[in-house]
Amino acid sequence: MKLNEVSQWLKEQGAEVCFLTSSENVFYLSGFFSDPHERLLGLAIFQDAEPFLICPGMEVNEARNAGWPYEIIGYSDIEQPWELVHSAIKKRIDSVSALAIEKEHMNVERYETVTAIFEGAKFVSAEEKLRQLRMIKSDAEISKLRQAGELADFAIQIGMEEISEGKTELEVLAAIEYALKKKGVSQMSFSTMVLTGTNAAAPHGTPGNTKIQKGDLVLFDLGVVVDGYCSDITRTIAYGDINDKQREIYETVLAGQLAAIQAIKPGVACSTLDLTARNIISGAGYGEYFPHRLGHGLGISIHEYPSVTEKNPLALQEGMVFTVEPGIYVPDVAGVRIEDDVLVTANGYELLTKFPKELQRV
Repeated sequence: MKLNEVSQWLKEQGAEVCFLTSSENVFYLSGFFSDPHERLLGLAIFQDAEPFLICPGMEVNEARNAGWPYEIIGYSDIEQPWELVHSAIKKRIDSVSALAIEKEHMNVERYETVTAIFEGAKFVSAEEKLRQLRMIKSDAEISKLRQAGELADFAIQIGMEEISEGKTELEVLAAIEYALKKKGVSQMSFSTMVLTGTNAAAPHGTPGNTKIQKGDLVLFDLGVVVDGYCSDITRTIAYGDINDKQREIYETVLAGQLAAIQAIKPGVACSTLDLTARNIISGAGYGEYFPHRLGHGLGISIHEYPSVTEKNPLALQEGMVFTVEPGIYVPDVAGVRIEDDVLVTANGYELLTKFPKELQRV
């Protein structure tokens, strides 16, 4: 059905073929995920002709086992894959006047190769169509996202249990990922973050050898991949007694996050959600310390559409999945972020991450 939607879109655009090269979009439409590094991975879709997949020869069996029923072209490291692409397209259609590609993904070297092969053809961006398709999740996708959310909750629980005096951020991080590996999780959605004390005031800080001390707020930001689909959760945990300023920051973030989540339902604008949380945080005097958007879409990629910003008028639709993650980061004082993965339902929302958000203390 997804392939048919792209074929119909090609007819509307007047483009004979769509050639996708990002691992995420190839996976979305073929069921086969590969990270080929510098090698070419591609999926060709036509208005009426049969699609084909091209990948390194060593991965042909994996592509077939993933369920791709059409032609798979494998190539060796001494072959020129673009010549094989050109030949396979020529077998299916007489000429190419317009070609849909992922303009944001294709590098300059590959673009020059494609323009030489399809001389005189114009290029259409395929990104927007794929974003629209991927933005609304199917029941099967939602099931995988639920499982990923449950495992993210488990990981936070492990992290909280690992907090102790003198243990480093990296030691806690290692314990989390080890516990997940024992549960069969082979891949994290992104590099796990464990940040303690003032380190958490860097929204995208890097875990290191800083030791946890009593009175710290410890921030966890992590996610796992289940059958190609990501989760993304953040919780901030108190170790021992924290001061009034830390508690005020935490309660402000929590109030903003809860209010934004309560506003979620079909028809509400993304901008409304962002401003709901942002206005609470700004009203408490911390507006300048909330430097990022409220959230982002979630699925095969850790960052997908929609982008939940104060400037995005896009109305929520049933089947969207995105994060809600306000934060306050005061240098040399504290950093707090609280993040959940949320599914838009027919009448409201469903939380896919459920770890408690009231301030947890160990």
